[in-house]
Amino acid sequence: MNNVILVGRLVQDPILEEFEENKKRSVIDVAVPRTYKNSEGIYETDFIRCVLWNGIALNTSKYCTKGDVVAIRGKIQPRMYELEDNNKKYITEVIAQQISFVASKLKDNPHEESK
Repeated sequence: MNNVILVGRLVQDPILEEFEENKKRSVIDVAVPRTYKNSEGIYETDFIRCVLWNGIALNTSKYCTKGDVVAIRGKIQPRMYELEDNNKKYITEVIAQQISFVASKLKDNPHEESK
């Protein structure tokens, strides 16, 4: 079974891309804190690339901004692409199947609005 659940903050504002045949896509990076401390006593953070399609991409780009906390349920998908110099590059992404908007950066810090 290929199933992953992430909860973290958006690293940047989602940007919606539109393709032919009415397809929409957004690629986001989510900062997910680890649940344990490293040897220096610090919680490290993983930055995970997530791909959102169609309705999920549209709603996320409309309602979420950098710093918002989201929960993502999806699947891990590796893929390969070739660079201009014919070298192959391999990456692993999370393909989002569901996203929940947990908290807004503005709601977490009400004083942010007045700045």
